[in-house]
Amino acid sequence: MPQDFVPKRLFHRRAVLAGAAAMLVISPAGAQVFSDIGRPPLRPARPIPAMLQAAGLGQAQLGMAVLDPATGALLDGWSEDLPMPPASTLKIMTALYALDRLGPSHRFATRVLRRGDMLVLAGGGDPVLDTDALAVLARMTAAAAGDWRPAGFAVWGEALPRMERIAPEQAAQLAYNPALSGIMLNHNRVHLGWRCEDSCSLDLTARGNRHAPRAFTIRAGMVGGNGFGHAIEDGHEVWTIPRSRLGRTGTRWLPVRAPELYAGDVFQTLCRAEGLVLPAPEILPGPPEGDEITRIDSPPLREVLRGMLEYSTNLTAEAVGLAASGAADLRGSAIATGAGTAVLHDHSGLGADSRISALTLARLLCDPNRAAILRPLLNRNPLTQTLEERAQGDGRGGHPLVQAKTGTLNFVSNLSGYARFPDSVERAFAIMIGDADRSAASRGNELPVGVPGWTDRARLLQRDLIARAGRMPQTPPVPMPEI
Repeated sequence: MPQDFVPKRLFHRRAVLAGAAAMLVISPAGAQVFSDIGRPPLRPARPIPAMLQAAGLGQAQLGMAVLDPATGALLDGWSEDLPMPPASTLKIMTALYALDRLGPSHRFATRVLRRGDMLVLAGGGDPVLDTDALAVLARMTAAAAGDWRPAGFAVWGEALPRMERIAPEQAAQLAYNPALSGIMLNHNRVHLGWRCEDSCSLDLTARGNRHAPRAFTIRAGMVGGNGFGHAIEDGHEVWTIPRSRLGRTGTRWLPVRAPELYAGDVFQTLCRAEGLVLPAPEILPGPPEGDEITRIDSPPLREVLRGMLEYSTNLTAEAVGLAASGAADLRGSAIATGAGTAVLHDHSGLGADSRISALTLARLLCDPNRAAILRPLLNRNPLTQTLEERAQGDGRGGHPLVQAKTGTLNFVSNLSGYARFPDSVERAFAIMIGDADRSAASRGNELPVGVPGWTDRARLLQRDLIARAGRMPQTPPVPMPEI
């Protein structure tokens, strides 16, 4: 999905400085409530089966775990051991894993090398590289090159494993499911604009906040019907856009499938604007050898992850997960980050085959050190995106302050994080709701009929289950064994 988060960067000339333990909680599959002597009696919470039935979610299943973050004890639960698709709540696990393996100050470098008479743009797996930053790198490159005019220009993108899509089953035109490689410009998206009167004109640009050069290596044309088409022909990406999916004017992002050529094309244009003329880009196989003449570094990892969790950027999750694991493919990398009985296929949750239980996800949050790192990265009152003023998670008017990550697929809606109530009681929680049959039947569709209303009702149930958690009594501190 689109991301506008652009944290601060560090720019360099020449050479420059270049899981956590889980807590085991043994609990029954249904709800479990502990007594709390000395606390005033609490109004009985509404039974969970009645809440689920009233939500109007059809055959959806619920997995929920509400924990005391100080002890890891289960305060409230429902099918908390049931494996369910995590969707984007998996990005919580990815963030913790990347911070543990790479460190919060880690930066990704995009370098420019001189290799004989060839100039090389070498990607370093920066998931937030955008056109504006590439324009700065082009200006620095032109200054460093001086009178030198390269006879060749190549792009290297093997810092991360190469794959055409994160989730192959998703629709081809979804911008949040682009290619993955060691160089990723604008989250590997290209901006499509159109104006249709007697005929339609289409415009493809590498759009940034200050620069929007034309994407010469990507073309688009109109077709009848309803389906998008994509092919790579003679070194160009070619999109066919159904006229039925466009209004009179508008814009949308499309995924990029040839990221090295896209980044090289845009860099060539930006360098030309600085007076440095480069030949057409080619892809460099093998290691990027040569003398570094300039580079640009990403913001620190903690800022990259804050943007990932705020905007739920799938490409960022996959890139930082792969960089942290060093694995040769996405499945192997996902397995390396696993916890408990989780079965993971990626780092973003975009694929539909990953499974994790609400208990496993919630107990990742029950550690003071992890909580101190994670809380500032999570969205406050995240249900406002769907529920607006009905979200009731801003900490005002007797409502809890919710800091959490949402996760959404077709007929899957999850929420995991922390809730602090007016009496200063805090809960760690994971609430996972999914209709397996409807989700499987609509897999890969952009927006199936019924999904918006279903998701709205699921979010309302999550809101009410969090409110219920505030009525669960505290538990006495019980030390929990570590794995």
